[in-house]
Amino acid sequence: MKTSVLRLPVFFPTLAALALLSLTGPTAQAVGAAAPVVVATYEGVINPVTAEYLHDALAFAETNKAQVLIVQLDTPGGLDTSMRLIVKDLTAASLPVVVFVAPSGGRAASAGVFITMAAHVAAMASGTNIGAAHPVAMGGGEIDKTMKEKVENDSVAYIKSIAERQGRNAAWAEDAVRKSVSVTEKEALGLKIIDLVAEDLPSLLDKLEGRKVTLGASSVVLHTKGATVQPFPMGWRLELLKALSDPNIAYVLMTLGTIGLLAELYNPGAILPGIVGAISLILAFYSFQSLPVNYAGVLLMLLGIALFILEVSVTSYGLLAIGGVVSMVLGSLMLIKTEAPFLKISWAVIVPVVVLAAGFTLFVVGMGIRAMRRKPSTGREGMVGLVGVAKTTLAPQGKILVHGELWEAVSDRPLQPGDQAEVTKIEGLKLYVTPAAKKGDA
Repeated sequence: MKTSVLRLPVFFPTLAALALLSLTGPTAQAVGAAAPVVVATYEGVINPVTAEYLHDALAFAETNKAQVLIVQLDTPGGLDTSMRLIVKDLTAASLPVVVFVAPSGGRAASAGVFITMAAHVAAMASGTNIGAAHPVAMGGGEIDKTMKEKVENDSVAYIKSIAERQGRNAAWAEDAVRKSVSVTEKEALGLKIIDLVAEDLPSLLDKLEGRKVTLGASSVVLHTKGATVQPFPMGWRLELLKALSDPNIAYVLMTLGTIGLLAELYNPGAILPGIVGAISLILAFYSFQSLPVNYAGVLLMLLGIALFILEVSVTSYGLLAIGGVVSMVLGSLMLIKTEAPFLKISWAVIVPVVVLAAGFTLFVVGMGIRAMRRKPSTGREGMVGLVGVAKTTLAPQGKILVHGELWEAVSDRPLQPGDQAEVTKIEGLKLYVTPAAKKGDA
């Protein structure tokens, strides 16, 4: 008993110290752990899908209390309206945003220049380039000199304000718009267009470690080395909408939809061509809302398909089919009005689509027209032209066997039992017949 009393003062402080360590240990680790890094990867044309994806990525990063959002970008450019929405989101972000032009071989051209320069930190991978931000006629066709100057001056003012806000080279930014200059990642770093060059994402995280980023009136120090990376992939819905925004896909959908509806009209009751055609046209209309569509091109394509249909029903010795091919090709070339090469329809898509459209239309619509012209083979109308056998004397009225059925019949000439007779008319339940020509008769 004496021994146990002497040990109690030693035991309780030790137990208390262990309990305190167990309580304070995880807390200290949580405080010292770096906040996660969210990475959004986008490759392709800047369009409404891009704006929505990056907006969602920024919201996800803010909700999960990430310390930084990294946007890995590879784009040839895109729509001015979508680019401005993205720039507004980047400049109003409550956390640092890093735009990383990658992977090697990627680029930030046209609208991509604005987005890269609007980031709090701009980075590029080796083997990438940035520039060529001259505005193109996204509405299609040639624009007059005055309007061209207005568009160019507006773009210059906008990109200079972005560059000055982030402390970047505003003079080069103006040249990128007016002269379409483009530079490599090393040249961009030397010209103070970007902040750093990194080989890949892990290298970028190492170089961002300890970097001080200004957010409005405050500043944030990044601790990205060893931080948890949370990818923010594009969902299936946005992936689908992104694919539909491709001009080549829109072109195929419009052609498929038109042919499907026409096939349904010439083959009533087929159902499947009508359903596929209607869905394809609706998806094509969605695609066209984000593309500079020339409606003269749409009309030429419709004219081409109409000429294919006429070729089936009118004897033109191939002239209508040739006109249809020419009309569809011209319509395909005129469909998207823009100087931007990444929005033009590829010849590798135009040629097979025109050939398949011509062949499919001539075949399917031709079958429908032939079916409408074919003599009915069932019902009352189908009886006309059939040959039956007289079962009684017809002088002029008697009975005749047609298709295994016995009918009352009236003959325009006398018939004996066993004679063959051809049905010429039917009234009610009475057939009107005439003697059928025998084999060998002239």
